[in-house]
Amino acid sequence: MFRGFYTVGSGMIAQQRRTEMLANNMANANTPGFKAEQSVIRSFPEMYMSSINTAKIPTENGFQMKGLSPVGSVSTGVYMQETLPLFTQGQLRETELTTDIALIDGRLPIDAETGTQGAIFFRLENEGGSEQYTKNGSFTLDPSGFLTSAGGAYVLDNNGQRIALQNDDFRVTDEGIIMDGNTAVATLGISFAQRPDMLLKQGDGMFVTEGGENLAAANGTAGVTYSMQQGYLEGSNVDAARTMTDMLTAYRAFEANQKILQAYDRSMEKAVTEVGRVN
Repeated sequence: MFRGFYTVGSGMIAQQRRTEMLANNMANANTPGFKAEQSVIRSFPEMYMSSINTAKIPTENGFQMKGLSPVGSVSTGVYMQETLPLFTQGQLRETELTTDIALIDGRLPIDAETGTQGAIFFRLENEGGSEQYTKNGSFTLDPSGFLTSAGGAYVLDNNGQRIALQNDDFRVTDEGIIMDGNTAVATLGISFAQRPDMLLKQGDGMFVTEGGENLAAANGTAGVTYSMQQGYLEGSNVDAARTMTDMLTAYRAFEANQKILQAYDRSMEKAVTEVGRVN
């Protein structure tokens, strides 16, 4: 009986966390460059149950020997192991702003061991001087003339340097070269992650590596192709209709576990107030 409380309780916790994750996806359905999260729900290790039987050996002293009779396995509940971002390309949305740049996936290699497709990102520098990565190309110029993200991180070129511009009257080629008139000012730095599922998700659509090391340059990685579109932004890859359906499914699963928990509670109440009553 008490094991049942723990089993349905773990199911309710897992579905609650999944609902919170889906709600966050829905809230960012219109956030540029946002990557929807997916949950991984696993079960706890099952326990193998056996019953203890006592057999009397026909001896003079009536010696008794205990034996085990297999009952079977029993589940001990589930838990949400982790959440993983989905790195598929979002749809492009035209903004007509020169500081908005969409990074378009081309051919991206697939990891031979895991079958995971790589991903490309804009290369940024945060306040601490370390690198972080994003697909949100909504940039702006700070008061010093540096190209920055909406969160204030510096956009880096392919040499890892900050990009300084005179004004927002510039042009970006398909290869990511920033042109001021006929002069090439810098080339946008693009990084490639062979295992994007190993990246750590931060706020404002940013990602960092687990160990703090820098990702490899996409321009120097074999088999990686990409292009850029100025005046456009990559939208969120959240499927709103699918997310709503998944939220309803998670809610129904939570509700089912809740009803089972209430049934266990009523059974325990009856055991205490009726079965255990002494007449």
